[in-house]
Amino acid sequence: MANSSSTGFGLKPLKKVGQNYDAGGLGEYPVAANATAIYNQDMVAMAATGTAAVAAAATTHNLGSLNGVFYTDATTNKPTFQNYLQGSNTATDIVAFVTDDPNQVYEIRSNNAGASAQTDVGNTAEISYLAGASPNYISRTTLDDSTLNTTTQQLKIVGVSRDEENDDLTSANVVWRVVINEHFYNTQTGI
Repeated sequence: MANSSSTGFGLKPLKKVGQNYDAGGLGEYPVAANATAIYNQDMVAMAATGTAAVAAAATTHNLGSLNGVFYTDATTNKPTFQNYLQGSNTATDIVAFVTDDPNQVYEIRSNNAGASAQTDVGNTAEISYLAGASPNYISRTTLDDSTLNTTTQQLKIVGVSRDEENDDLTSANVVWRVVINEHFYNTQTGI
């Protein structure tokens, strides 16, 4: 049976390593005004400015996936919560809520147009960033299958999705279970 879709959905949090349940806590990180849009479930990284920003391929110091933002709207002066951050936001008090536990397991769709293999488990890969889509503002980021390797990269594949509509290794766009391999809290060097 073919996998259900080819559209990316970013990093969808599951349980933690060891299948422990999440505590439900999210880290809060400041985001710079006029920042690039960050869509729900986009991977977020710590920038050298000390603020959270959307992660691109090969970004180190990754934090986790965006769950939402809170800020005071610069036009209406109203407190606003959204599941994404629109681009060119001029608010000066933007806070991102991020699933930032380094032991968090996520699901992410592969951008592979062909078959994958069970032997891909244990490999690392970079993300392939694609801006999210309206009206739901959900990430379209995928795992870049062309970067599969054993070197240090953003994500480590720990298994295949347990969703029977997305676990077909013989079809394109399988969904992998991954952990963030280059995580901000596990990195030994500063920014």
